[in-house]
Amino acid sequence: MANEQNKKYKASLDLSGKTAVITGGAGLLGPEHAVGLSRYGARVILLDVVEDGLESARQRVLGQIAEAQVEIAAADITDKTSLEKVRDEFGEKGMPIDILINNAALNPKMMNCADGEKSGTVEDYDMMLWGKEIDVGITGTFLCCRVFGSSMAERGGGSIVNIASDLAIQAPDQRVYSPTGLMEDVTNFKPIGYPVVKAAMLGLNRYLATYWAHRGVRVNALIPGAVFNNQPDSLLKEVARRVPLGRWADRKDYQEAVAFLASEASSYMTGQELVMDGGRSIW
Repeated sequence: MANEQNKKYKASLDLSGKTAVITGGAGLLGPEHAVGLSRYGARVILLDVVEDGLESARQRVLGQIAEAQVEIAAADITDKTSLEKVRDEFGEKGMPIDILINNAALNPKMMNCADGEKSGTVEDYDMMLWGKEIDVGITGTFLCCRVFGSSMAERGGGSIVNIASDLAIQAPDQRVYSPTGLMEDVTNFKPIGYPVVKAAMLGLNRYLATYWAHRGVRVNALIPGAVFNNQPDSLLKEVARRVPLGRWADRKDYQEAVAFLASEASSYMTGQELVMDGGRSIW
């Protein structure tokens, strides 16, 4: 009896025969999400706005799981027609989308300031950049849900995983960018667009979870913390000391969480937020 139960629990993570599309597939975390899903048998489609980088992202996945089934697709997530083309092309190949990982977002790099200057301030924030961040992070995420999620609902089930951020549930501590640790000495601010977009994603997450629950589509969010990517030593130290676990996330830390949210292992979970930030948000 115990063996049968164990088999059942293991089977709940089995994604064999499922197809997942991952937006922002050529970015830092897109291939890692693909690894997590591939480990449990899913076929994955890495989707990004330009084809440059997609093949190398595919090779990153295959480098960790040689037998992974990885496709690539270039599409603009802010263009409904572009997304419908991807949906239809893979549907014709016998790969209807069962899992959507909304991973794409603009996260503008913080600029170095000349003496006496400041960057990323609310007062001088570039409204064209603001518009692009909203367009990709909110409109693009919604259109992906609309195109792929509606198709899942028509077929009677699926899973949407929205990749948010710990900045969706707390403000960035700008003091980590200060040479003195004081707010008045910050010259290079984390811009406002990214936290606003990620917070809005949580509203979309709850709305669609209730909208499609009766049609078998679950919608959940992963809230990751800061991911190590060769940031300056001073920033690494300042952030790490604000994290109870004392470190930044490794890019591989979220692989299993994505698989859990995408699979039947989380079958009684929808509209929720899985926080994995090393404990930073509880301090």
